[in-house]
Amino acid sequence: MHVVVNAAQSVDGKLATRRREQLRISGPEDFDRVDRVRAAADAVLVGVGTVLADDPHLTLDEEDRRVQRLRNGRPGHPARVVVDSRGRTPTDARILDDAATTYLLVSAATTEERRAALEAAGGEVVAVEPETDDGHVDLAAGFAALADRGVDRLMVEGGGEVIYSCFAADLVDELHVYVGSMVIGGRGAPTLADGEGFTEAFPRLDLTDAERFDDGVVLSYEVRDDAS
Repeated sequence: MHVVVNAAQSVDGKLATRRREQLRISGPEDFDRVDRVRAAADAVLVGVGTVLADDPHLTLDEEDRRVQRLRNGRPGHPARVVVDSRGRTPTDARILDDAATTYLLVSAATTEERRAALEAAGGEVVAVEPETDDGHVDLAAGFAALADRGVDRLMVEGGGEVIYSCFAADLVDELHVYVGSMVIGGRGAPTLADGEGFTEAFPRLDLTDAERFDDGVVLSYEVRDDAS
């Protein structure tokens, strides 16, 4: 599986305010770029925190791209994936509508009753085993389960906890970051990669492109095989 992480952050590396409020960091040009990246993916992944905070739909904006996917024998929209260890996705979340397949990666912490409710709401629950020591979804096992379902190219849109976990599990192949011309600040504001942080081995990247969109810049990287 090829994994592409995409994110938008402020100059000081924040994804949102310390109140976890959604901000418009980029603009129309970058929104179109993100739509193109989505159109090339088999599935788009977020963490449950993003679902709870933003209620995203994660479908394509441009009808022409949806039509082109259909002409190529693919679903009109990429599948949607939520990393949701405890099954906290609301049953009325937009991501559970019938616009596209939605996979919910859950751990043993999600009860059978909750799994049934999510299935009834339109999701396809994928129980990931084994779970990590802290009861969270093991992403490597979760990604393998997605690959078994035909996901060859996965786009990860965040948030910071999920992005960090992807890097920690050595699952990321590419990183694209839109850096907007604003400062957000705040010690508790989410960053591109939250989690516990790295202290010894650090993911290393090779800058492959830098391109201006709107009033910001998109930095594109390939992830090296070695960490140091």
